[in-house]
Amino acid sequence: MPNFRPIYLVVGALLLALATLMALPALIDIATASPEWHAFAAAAFITGFSGGALVLLGQDRKVQFGIREAFLLTNACWIATAGFAALPLAFRSDLSYVDAFFETISGLTTTGSTVLVGLDQMPRGLLFWRSLLQWIGGVGIVLMAILILPFLRVGGMQLFRAESSDRSEKVVPRPVQLAARIGWIYLALTMACAAAYALAGMSPFDAINHAMTTLSTGGYSTHDASLGYFRQPSVHWIATAFMALGALPFVLYINAVRGNWHSLWRDQQVRAFFRLLLAVSVLLAGWRWLAGNESFLTAFRLAAFNVTSIITTTGYATADYGAWGAFPVGLFLLLTFVGGCTGSTSGAVKVFRFQVLFLMAHEQLRRLLLPHGSFPRRYNGAHVPDDIIPSVLAFLAAYMIAVFMLTLGLGYYGLDLVTSFSGAATAIANVGPGLGPIIGPTGNFASLPDGAKWLLSLGMLLGRLELFTVLVIFLPTFWRI
Repeated sequence: MPNFRPIYLVVGALLLALATLMALPALIDIATASPEWHAFAAAAFITGFSGGALVLLGQDRKVQFGIREAFLLTNACWIATAGFAALPLAFRSDLSYVDAFFETISGLTTTGSTVLVGLDQMPRGLLFWRSLLQWIGGVGIVLMAILILPFLRVGGMQLFRAESSDRSEKVVPRPVQLAARIGWIYLALTMACAAAYALAGMSPFDAINHAMTTLSTGGYSTHDASLGYFRQPSVHWIATAFMALGALPFVLYINAVRGNWHSLWRDQQVRAFFRLLLAVSVLLAGWRWLAGNESFLTAFRLAAFNVTSIITTTGYATADYGAWGAFPVGLFLLLTFVGGCTGSTSGAVKVFRFQVLFLMAHEQLRRLLLPHGSFPRRYNGAHVPDDIIPSVLAFLAAYMIAVFMLTLGLGYYGLDLVTSFSGAATAIANVGPGLGPIIGPTGNFASLPDGAKWLLSLGMLLGRLELFTVLVIFLPTFWRI
């Protein structure tokens, strides 16, 4: 059996930190004379008590920590954090625990799907808590993608280690130092985003909240209309820029801070990411402009914002792109699966996996012409190990199977095909809005059955933890080795 003591210890410490963070929204509610601070106080007590008990239970001088414990710890941290972070919302009289957990797991996985209505009138402490959860989840997935997943060999993540470890080790030789550098860069970018929003006309509270959910590519807003609430074009351009920055590999920022700014653009994944953003934005802007709806500059701003929001899996909305026509809707559905760069806050498949897939397809085409030829695989100037290809293919197969199975599960609860398929895709890709009148860009997940919400919560966790990290613990072999 796995050694659970180190898992208890780490999860307990995490819950103690979570209980401490609950003091922030409680203080905001006290400052704004909102009685909601009682919910945060009670949740902090329960969370802190549970965390302390786990820490005591996990005390062990002989710590044995292997690959099974790593998988279990990764799952336990995300599930326990979501379960206890949902308590302040569950203590509200108008929310069930199912809705509270859905909202919280959506926040921590930076998905952005919501069941809350009337955000403009909600207590500020609650709004801040939602944004803070997304901000924590954003930096959490970056650290997990860089420090944990490559060593678990999940869906080709070892390629990211191969392409980034040499650079990161030259800058910071120890994982703790790497994590600290990434944390400071994440904080600095968030502060820069908040300052830009404030200069563009947002209130300080809105600027801070939206900065946290922009850099984390989460998409939670303090208004029901999302960023469409703000009419200033500058706000939309700032959001577009910082969503893109949040979707870049954070390891490369370390080199950039040290003066090697060229490392960002030289990265093969980053170049492909920006070329895709520009190409699709221009294509949709041209579609809107030819339809005679607005000027090209306005069409380009709307297209660039919404395309960046979907590709980076942020989920902000300034317009109902579901009403743009069949071609844009189909394109947005395809973009749901793309995602940003590896080692970023974004979800979905990620650009580098598609690049590896294209490398393999190109190699196979050349083999048709030269069956005995030698075709070395290179990515960012380095050789691609042979075990990467089957790993990426297995991930993509599992990804699509998960989407189809989740679609069938949602259909079991009476949801139509568009809602079921787009809901499954947006959950596993951690995007946020789906398609159709119910969960579209201007819709909400509140009316879905509880069973559908639990399925979508599972889908969000699967997508955020790169599928295999969750699925492996259900193998009987996992518990026998």
